[in-house]
Amino acid sequence: MAKHLDLEEQEQLDQLKHFWNTWGTLISSVLIVVAGSLAAWNGYQYWQNRQAVQAAALLDAVESAVQSRDQTRIEQAAADLKAKYPGTTQAGQAGLLLAKHMVDAGNAAGAKDALGWVSEKSSDDGLKALAKLRLAGILMDEKAYDEALKLVSSGFPPEFEAVYADRKGDILVLQDKRQEAVAEYTRAYKAFEEGVEYRRLVEIKLNALGASAQPATVAAATATAGGAK
Repeated sequence: MAKHLDLEEQEQLDQLKHFWNTWGTLISSVLIVVAGSLAAWNGYQYWQNRQAVQAAALLDAVESAVQSRDQTRIEQAAADLKAKYPGTTQAGQAGLLLAKHMVDAGNAAGAKDALGWVSEKSSDDGLKALAKLRLAGILMDEKAYDEALKLVSSGFPPEFEAVYADRKGDILVLQDKRQEAVAEYTRAYKAFEEGVEYRRLVEIKLNALGASAQPATVAAATATAGGAK
């Protein structure tokens, strides 16, 4: 009986050896690839977390410098964020903070540079869209209407459709293009949800142009605005 068990065990051992000789290399390779992928993923996650923590610290530095109005610290911290952590959300937030500070300080050129960087380099589409809106506002103040209009005519997330249409309407009014302005304000009005205060502001702008936000009269008002032009 013992010999029979020994023969059985030997047979199983031989089968195992055969299996390993046939598939061992492949199994080892797969395990190495899997282990390497896990290590790479963990390393990437660690790197991302470390980047986020360091970027957050620099963003805090920008915010602190803005509150104390320390121009040198503001520019240095913002420059470090853009140079070392351009792919982080914090870099885009710092750019917007810097731009607001520049506007408050009367430095339109500095604000345009900061907003231009955010609109082109930020990894966050929402921050990009917000930077474009604010940059368009500065260009409007400078009477660079064509440049401002181009900026808000494309490349924005769907959730920004209403505010972008409203800003386009503002620019078109300044260009004395009433018919086009009515069309954009109407689009903005329809895109805003009911109850949003901004929607009421758009309605006031439409009324000022002799148009109405109500569907039954928008077409007629648009035609009238076009004739007046």
